[in-house]
Amino acid sequence: MKLVGVSAVAAAAGPTLLRAQGQGGTLRILQWSHFVPSYDTWFDRYAQQWGAVNGVNVVVDHVNLADLPATVAAQLSAGSGHDLIEIVGAEAGAFEPSLLDLADVNQEAANRFGPQLDMSRRYSYNPVTNKYYGFCVGWTIDPANYRRSLWEQAGMPDGPTTWQDLIDIGGRIRDEQGVQLGIGLAQELDSNMAHRAILYSFDSALQDADGNIVIDQGEHFERAIEAVNFMKELYEAAMTPEVFAWNAASNNQALLAGRASYILNSISAYRSAQEDVPDIAKDVYFGPALQGPRGTSYSNAHVIYNYIVPQHSQNVDAAKQFMLDLAENYDQAMYASKLYNSPSFFTSPVSGNSEFPSVPGAGTFADLHQAWFSDDPFRLEGEPEGKLRPLMNAEQWTTNVGHPGVTSPAVAEVFNTFVIPNMFARAVRGDQTVEEAIRTAAAESRAVFDAWRTRGLV
Repeated sequence: MKLVGVSAVAAAAGPTLLRAQGQGGTLRILQWSHFVPSYDTWFDRYAQQWGAVNGVNVVVDHVNLADLPATVAAQLSAGSGHDLIEIVGAEAGAFEPSLLDLADVNQEAANRFGPQLDMSRRYSYNPVTNKYYGFCVGWTIDPANYRRSLWEQAGMPDGPTTWQDLIDIGGRIRDEQGVQLGIGLAQELDSNMAHRAILYSFDSALQDADGNIVIDQGEHFERAIEAVNFMKELYEAAMTPEVFAWNAASNNQALLAGRASYILNSISAYRSAQEDVPDIAKDVYFGPALQGPRGTSYSNAHVIYNYIVPQHSQNVDAAKQFMLDLAENYDQAMYASKLYNSPSFFTSPVSGNSEFPSVPGAGTFADLHQAWFSDDPFRLEGEPEGKLRPLMNAEQWTTNVGHPGVTSPAVAEVFNTFVIPNMFARAVRGDQTVEEAIRTAAAESRAVFDAWRTRGLV
């Protein structure tokens, strides 16, 4: 396996603070357990080979996504633990006081790879403190997943393009073919993502670019009312009560079991279907973010790969070099994840790896992104080329959960306490009027934001 960041590229660029070789010692890395198991297999091997090249003993530990925040919080509170930690949720900024400023890593990455996606930066930079608390190396696309045969029978073989299509055609599919839509109304990750996508695509948001709660103010309030009323209509037209009790795996399971005509999720459900139910996989197709009533279309990054270095880290230099070298070799990460991971630096040259299928003319990560989504190297026999093409420009319609601002610690707390899914669910169930549900969510959010402001982080 080729490790570009420690060989020819480093030599050509000349020595820098962040490319010190042979630091020695041990680098302890904490990773989430990836939804695509082949990624963990690759990462562990990559880390060991990186350590051998750099004279560092690398130890990698994996933890389930649900256990990751508590594990990190416990280590930071104790002041001991791993030297480098991968955060894949919104909460990295909440740990900022216990983290090193990674401005030097982010600047070096910009020098080596070109500009980072703005969306990725919004998960790792706090403009209030002017601190890079993280280094966001990659992200995961959150496209539409739909069953082509069901939509074809309803007269729309290329799937929905607008949110209204889910009511008009998705409702017909439920009534005529007996298959509902798979958008949750529960306290879980995918409901959180879907509801924000609806809110943004209807031209509203929880906060503005400066971190002020605006969802109950002026035009944002009007658009939020429109978005929640849409969800009420969608539930009545195309879903069933089970969506109120879903967990993060439920929409995947519904799709694989043939009980969902559409879900909003990463391609991991499709990859699972390829192994477990290939007939379903062959019927799963993809689409970009759906358009709202005025043509706005947004989806959220499904997962963020955001590395942090705790103040207690015992091998800071090795941690910084590892992050940069991983970014430089992210074509390997993308392939090992079966295209689940996408890079935050599209202009970086690809490292090249003999384990990969040949991609003529792929000079940058952007070229590779286009090539592999044009012809999925993991498609099943009999599957057509191009099923993943709708993902090729996903960076143009993907945003962060703090849109249009940054993912601050306050945004993360609102996200992790399910304020927005609760807002939608209360209105859809009729527990509150639409207006009351929005005002309740706004009040809850302001309390969270005010608490973080007193700490100087918002």
